[in-house]
Amino acid sequence: MPLEGEYEPSATQWVREQVELYESSGGTRGTTLRDTGLPVVIVTMRGAKSGKIRKVPLMRVEHEGRYAAVASVGGAPNHPVWYYNLQADPRVDLQDGPERRSMVAREVTGDERAEWWQRAVAAFSPYGEYQEKAGRVIPVFVLEPGSPTAPGN
Repeated sequence: MPLEGEYEPSATQWVREQVELYESSGGTRGTTLRDTGLPVVIVTMRGAKSGKIRKVPLMRVEHEGRYAAVASVGGAPNHPVWYYNLQADPRVDLQDGPERRSMVAREVTGDERAEWWQRAVAAFSPYGEYQEKAGRVIPVFVLEPGSPTAPGN
């Protein structure tokens, strides 16, 4: 079931514009990261503090119908705000081109994280550089079909 509620666009202009273009075109435009030509998906989630609907474009890292969400922020020292949103409520909607689906996010660790990290770097090689400069382990979530046991778990 799609997430419902009041949508609050990102305060970051390029994010706001990309989400608007992606969604208004039915997933046929705005599907790449700026001028890189590399594909992105739109992930819709509920804000941990506001409870409002939030949307972010993330690099498309897909494997067998599941997706990775890499919390890199370009190698910044802190996690992105959306990291805390997924911790608070793992239910998300994902749009990959014209296809939309409801999914559940779960943070992965250990060997599973290593496997998804390899896929992420293969899809977007700067992730390797981001990890080197971040000073933190960059979290990776797997988005997959299913139902969470309860928000925040």
